[in-house]
Amino acid sequence: MNFIKNNLANAITLGNLFSGCIGAVHLLLGDYQTTAICIILSLVLDFFDGFVARALKANSNLGTQLDSLADMISFGLIPGLTIFVSLLEVDNSNSLNFKDYGYLLLNEQRWISYFGFIITLFSCLRLAIFNLDEDQKYYFKGLNTPSNTILIFGLYVAHKEASAFSFLFENESYLLILTAISSWLLVSPIKMIAMKFKSMKLQDNYPKLALLIGSILILCIFKTAGIPLVIIYYILISLIFQKQLK
Repeated sequence: MNFIKNNLANAITLGNLFSGCIGAVHLLLGDYQTTAICIILSLVLDFFDGFVARALKANSNLGTQLDSLADMISFGLIPGLTIFVSLLEVDNSNSLNFKDYGYLLLNEQRWISYFGFIITLFSCLRLAIFNLDEDQKYYFKGLNTPSNTILIFGLYVAHKEASAFSFLFENESYLLILTAISSWLLVSPIKMIAMKFKSMKLQDNYPKLALLIGSILILCIFKTAGIPLVIIYYILISLIFQKQLK
């Protein structure tokens, strides 16, 4: 019984990793819808592994390391892979798959696509910094990797499903600029709202309430295109309430 109690959270974390692996494969196969489902599942599992660990008082150094390693795939590799795929798809109106990507790399030498993985490198750096920083208990310093994944992949889905933000995916320079901005945000000194409650006083939670209410309104109004807009709104609200985040 103690074995199950001590390792249940770790099993959930490994589920996050497994889901991320499947999502990465399907993104390369051109099946971004399945990747979207995998990202959602990884987000849910990423939330519940910490929740279960705290509830069972089974927090451990092993769990901390596993969490970062799982996030590296689900929220580090996938956004980098999204830009990689997007750079290969520039000038191609039809959906591509793994064979098409291979042809473009080998025959048309679209090596610039590899620059998408700069996001993956900075995601790794961000996770390492977070593990060593003891101040980030009630706020994040820099954009956390799940939010960055929602931003990058959300833009990709909005482009595919709603033809929104398509200008980003029709120009290599814009995609490279997006890569640079995303990478900087991951390790930036900007304090970001974390949905962890240090106090239950209403005035202490204005940033969280503003984030929650605004996000719901954005999703209701803009639907699929609202997914990346929620992250942009999250960054803006975090900037507005910088002094209250501590």
